Amino acid sequence: MAVSLSNAAASAAANAVVDLLDAGSSNANPQLRINISGNASTVAALNFTGGTAFGAASNGVCTAGTIADNTNAPGGTAAAFQCVDQDGTVVFSGTVTATGGGGDITLSSVSIAATDTVSISSLTYTQPTS
Repeated sequence: MAVSLSNAAASAAANAVVDLLDAGSSNANPQLRINISGNASTVAALNFTGGTAFGAASNGVCTAGTIADNTNAPGGTAAAFQCVDQDGTVVFSGTVTATGGGGDITLSSVSIAATDTVSISSLTYTQPTS
């Protein structure tokens, strides 16, 4: 039998995960780092701004607050991402693909040239109920 969560439990779990991003003191903001395959180097780092990285969950889904554009990306081929707290500790991570590729984050192109501007229009964290 599979374990399932109520919506309230899924929301509490999602809040617990995303609230970890707001921990730490080394940097002013937690970051969304878009990386090459294997997370060996960062293609673009975008700061969560506005005090908290994500808002409170509803039915297990947290929506990110403001994510500042990176207007001077070092460049490379995006394949993975990491959401890190203010001390650079990874809280959660996933895959990056071009639109239609099925990644956890989709970009219009995974090829990012040096000095490109990288923007994320929306981001959610979901804790499934089952």
